[in-house]
Amino acid sequence: MASNNFIDYVKLICRSGKGGAGSHHFFRAKGLPNGGPDGGDGGRGGHIILEGNSQHWTLLHLQYQRHVFAKDGEGGGENLRSGAQGEDIVLQVPLGTVARDPDGTHILEITEHGQRQVLVPGGRGGWGNDHFKNSINQAPTYAQPGEPAIEAIIILELKLLADVGLVGFPNAGKSTLLSVVSAAKPKIADYAFTTLVPNLGVVAYRDYKSFVMADIPGIIEGAAEGKGLGTRFLRHIERNSMLLFMISCDSPDIDAEYKVLIGELEQFNPELLEKKRLLAITKSDMIDEELEAEIRATLPADVPAIFISSLTNKNITPLKDMIWKALHD
Repeated sequence: MASNNFIDYVKLICRSGKGGAGSHHFFRAKGLPNGGPDGGDGGRGGHIILEGNSQHWTLLHLQYQRHVFAKDGEGGGENLRSGAQGEDIVLQVPLGTVARDPDGTHILEITEHGQRQVLVPGGRGGWGNDHFKNSINQAPTYAQPGEPAIEAIIILELKLLADVGLVGFPNAGKSTLLSVVSAAKPKIADYAFTTLVPNLGVVAYRDYKSFVMADIPGIIEGAAEGKGLGTRFLRHIERNSMLLFMISCDSPDIDAEYKVLIGELEQFNPELLEKKRLLAITKSDMIDEELEAEIRATLPADVPAIFISSLTNKNITPLKDMIWKALHD
C-alpha cells in the first residue's frame, strides 16, 4: 500500500440512467391498414455498479471522479423492437468498501473479489403499446414512459479487511513488528505519528498458511473526541477479526495505557470490545528476566500477554502461534 496515496473516503454525486419510453407504434403495410400495435419496450437505464477488486488497496482512483453519470436507455421502436439499454458504469473498489448515504444509512458493502452490487439502479424501460392490447382495447394508443433516473450523493468508505489489527499509542512498535513479520515496508522513525495511514502485510505462518495484519495509526487519549489523528482510522479496526494491543515495556503504567486504549475504542464503537484481544509488551530486549517478571505481575488479567522484541525476534514465533490460535478457536 502506497502511504502517500492512501484515500479511504470519497464522496460521489451519482445519476443512474433514465429508462427509455415504450413505443406506441401501429403496424402498417399495403393491404393491411390495421395491423395492430407493434410498439417495442424502452431500454433500461444504466446502473452504477460497485465491483470488488483485490488489487486495489485505496479509493484514490475515485478521488477525482466525483460525478458518475450512467447513460439513459433508448426508446422502443416499431416491429416490437426494444430500445437499447443504457451502458452500466462499473466502479472498481477495494475489498472492505462500504457505501452509505450522507445521513449514515448503510447501502451495501463489498467484501469479495469479483463481487458486484448495484449502487444506483437505472430506471426501468417503459412498455410499448403491444403490452396493453386486449379483446376490448385492440388498438391502445398508450405506452409507458421510462422510469426516471435516480440522483444520489453516495459516500464510499474503506474499512480494511484484515485478520489482526495492531492497536497502540504512537511509537509502540506496531510498524516495526509489521516490517519484521511481513514484506510490508511501513515508515519507521523515532517520533510520534510516524504512521499516518494504515498499512497491510501478509504474515507467513507454518505449513504455508498466512494471515493479514493491519498497522493502524497510533491512538492517543481523546482520539474518539478528535484529538491526534482522531477517529478517521478507527473505522479500519471494525473489520479486523481480532486486535493485538501493543504497549512498550518502558511505559510507566502499562495497565493504565491499556485501559485508555480500551476506553477510546469503546467510545468509538462499543462492539469493538467484543473482538478477541492479545497484548504484546514490546521492546522487551531492553529489560532482563527479573524486571519482566515484575512487569508481568502488573498486567491486566483479562487479556493474554506476551513479551516481544522485533529487534531481536524475541517471542515473534510464539506471538504468531497465539494469533493463529485466537483466529481459529
